[in-house]
Amino acid sequence: MSESGAEAVASAVGAAGGWRRATGIAGAAIGVVAAGAAAGVAIERMTVGRGIRRKARLALDSAGPYGSLRGTPGKAYADDGTELYYEVDDVEPGTAADLGPRRRRLFGRKSPAPVTVVFSHGYCLSQDSWHFQRAALRGVVRTVHWDQRSHGRSGRGVAQNRDGVPLTIDQLGRDLRAVIDAAAPEGPIVLVGHSMGGMTIMALAAHYPELIRERVVATAFVGTSSGRLGEVNFGLPVAGVNAVRRVLPGVLKALGQRAELVEKGRRATADLFAGIIKRYSFAGRDIDPAVARFAERMIESTPIDVVAEFYPAFTDHDKTEALALFKDMPVLVLAGVQDLVTPSEHSEAIADLLPDAELVLVPDAGHLVMLEHPEVVTDRLADLLARAGAVPAGTTVGGYGSTSSTAQPG
Repeated sequence: MSESGAEAVASAVGAAGGWRRATGIAGAAIGVVAAGAAAGVAIERMTVGRGIRRKARLALDSAGPYGSLRGTPGKAYADDGTELYYEVDDVEPGTAADLGPRRRRLFGRKSPAPVTVVFSHGYCLSQDSWHFQRAALRGVVRTVHWDQRSHGRSGRGVAQNRDGVPLTIDQLGRDLRAVIDAAAPEGPIVLVGHSMGGMTIMALAAHYPELIRERVVATAFVGTSSGRLGEVNFGLPVAGVNAVRRVLPGVLKALGQRAELVEKGRRATADLFAGIIKRYSFAGRDIDPAVARFAERMIESTPIDVVAEFYPAFTDHDKTEALALFKDMPVLVLAGVQDLVTPSEHSEAIADLLPDAELVLVPDAGHLVMLEHPEVVTDRLADLLARAGAVPAGTTVGGYGSTSSTAQPG
């Protein structure tokens, strides 16, 4: 994005006469996958009519299987009463094999429960963002997928919505503990987190170190950061970054207070919104249009006031010290080389603190690497599960989201 593009959006937001147009552009911009993309992006002029583009989006929504997988539903309750929605994909009784020396050492020869893999999603997404990995692991290992507060099917954060308490990553760590207590109260756990979900895992460790030491047998950090997110430039020139940081707090506050108007603006600027999402979610130009539309649908479903209330938490996030708790277990650290939201340098910094971790940097991949290159992410997760003894050695997974035979009715 050009510097002039960022300045144009900032100027539009400040102009009283252009409020309706400005809130549409700014609302679309900051409703992107991760914190900081709050300025407009210049995109190529579309060459087909708006009506045809709308029909194309509807066709992609109806034809794409992405996000169609459903499991056994459950509810957990956070310490402030927020309802947290999760789903469990179980394995058939008796299919689990001997799962390795680490598990026997932790739990004795007879484990009280199967290994459970708990997936935590990122900002402005939902549990469905793990679609390909979920499809591939079905029947292989027990999995739990949950929606973070105010996202997906979970309830609005009570502390934020009712009491005006600022959202923190620490709160998300406590939420994850509530989900684990409800969905996987016994047995070994593998934690998998993307972006904000990885930060949630770090906060869980900071608050509940005994849980990490006693029950967690492996962890995967995907496209995430342990801190210093305030220094990310999001692919903008220095002047553009400074402009965004200068106006963003005021813009977010204003947008959050006029959510209904902004949502109308986001719908009116759907084409711009789609271009922003593609730029900040994916690196390759040949991304499947149905996958791109799937990501767009998840992100656009996040209300603008939720986008606004979550944003400040990322600047404050610093859980570097908590990473020490993951040193004595198999760890996967994976990122897209062209991630503009949580740059791969942040994953390298995590791996530097966990020298025995496997570091995987995926070329030609952006922030939503698990959707852009699902085969790489799923293969590395399968290998992590095998190294942790969560699945028998030699277990293979496949399909990467071929859902025709695995999707269950919602």
